[in-house]
Amino acid sequence: MPDDPDELFLSWLSEAIALEVVEPLAATLATVDAAGVPDASTLILKDVDERGWAFAGPRSSRKAAQLAAHPVAAMNFWWQPIVRAVRVRGRVVEASADESAADLAARSAAAREGIASGEWVLWRIIPSRVEFWQGETDRRHSRIVYEPGPTGWTRTVSGRAADELTESGRL
Repeated sequence: MPDDPDELFLSWLSEAIALEVVEPLAATLATVDAAGVPDASTLILKDVDERGWAFAGPRSSRKAAQLAAHPVAAMNFWWQPIVRAVRVRGRVVEASADESAADLAARSAAAREGIASGEWVLWRIIPSRVEFWQGETDRRHSRIVYEPGPTGWTRTVSGRAADELTESGRL
C-alpha cells in the first residue's frame, strides 16, 4: 500500500481503465448551497496531483455559486463492474486563470462553444480525507482511509484488507 493516496488512486484508475469500466473518470461531486443544503452533480475528473483533485465547469453554474459560498466538496467514484469506490473530500481552491484557460482549450470545439473568455473555471479539492472501498462477496468489505498527519498521510485499514495485512505481518 503506498504512503500517498494519489498513488493508490492512480493505480486503481489504471485498473479500471484496463478492465474497460465505462467512464472511469466520471464522479459525483457534492457541494452545499448558501443555506447549507447538499447538492450533487456528475462531472469528469481532470487530474490528480500534489496540487489536488481537479474538476472544471462554468463560473455561472450553480456549482460555482455553491463553491463561492462554501469552498468545500466531496467527490465519489463508483466503479461497479470491479466493485470499487473512492471518496475524497476537502477544501476547494480555484486554479489560476491560465490553468482554467488551458483546460478549456483542451476541450473539443463543440464543448467550448458558447463559453466566454474567463467563464471556465478549474477547481481543485485539497484532500482532508481519501477513502478506498473494495467490495467483497462475503460483505467483509475493505476500507483504506488516508488522512493528513503531522509528517504525511496516515492510513487506517479495516475489513478483509486489515485481516490480510495482519496475517502477513505488514500491519
